Amino acid sequence: MTYQTLAVEQRGAVALVTLDRPDKANAMEEAMWHEIREAMRWADATDAVRVVVLRGAGRHFTAGIDLAMLQGIAARIRHADPARASERLRRLILDMQDTLTAVERCRKPVIAAIHGACYGGGVDLATACDLRYCSADARFSVKEIDVGMTADVGTLQRLPKLVGEGIARELAYTGRVVDGAEAQAIRLVNRVFETPEALAEGVLAIAEAIAAKSPLAIRGIKEMITYARDHTVADGLNYVATWNAAMLLSRDLQEAGAAAREKRPPAFDD
Repeated sequence: MTYQTLAVEQRGAVALVTLDRPDKANAMEEAMWHEIREAMRWADATDAVRVVVLRGAGRHFTAGIDLAMLQGIAARIRHADPARASERLRRLILDMQDTLTAVERCRKPVIAAIHGACYGGGVDLATACDLRYCSADARFSVKEIDVGMTADVGTLQRLPKLVGEGIARELAYTGRVVDGAEAQAIRLVNRVFETPEALAEGVLAIAEAIAAKSPLAIRGIKEMITYARDHTVADGLNYVATWNAAMLLSRDLQEAGAAAREKRPPAFDD
């Protein structure tokens, strides 16, 4: 499809999805919310895509939700009946949540490459990704508190699972800015690269390394880790047993064994 707010390209088995409003610090306007979901659906459905890299054009990853969109919500939900207006707002929030959950629903790993500002909705988006890396100039803030609202599209649900409840509460209560080094220290990101250029190169190398593995096994790993986050150990063990009862004896398993014996790189089907 044609995108208004994203730039999407496929480089080998890696899809590069770029937030593309650099003149607006990649602020997330209404069209971007819809297009992120569509891009994730495309990546999920496209067999030749094995990994997605999510990044921002220009100086920043994203400044978060576009304030014009936020300010226009009252007009969009207006109704003579306050209850019906509230129902409209609830449906709008649920739809925005679904955009970010689409990142988790995508069967392929999604890697966030973050530079510059990652504020508000940007943190919601980043925490929905499988892996997060940043450059030294990155700045993170759960900014919603500074505009007088409770973050409502994913940060408060996903961030505590990444950094722990205490740090998540501190960041959400204060809105303070976290730099790249601290983001790594609190385990919000896996690694900090010195420059945005080094970040782009390093994340692409990580994506290509993942893309070279068994796609079926990678999809299973994503499914299992996401499931385990929200379920008991017993539930997770039962699910992976059921999954592998169906998926274990695959052509990928045979190819991995043959490649090891023949001392060559494996060649997996998409």
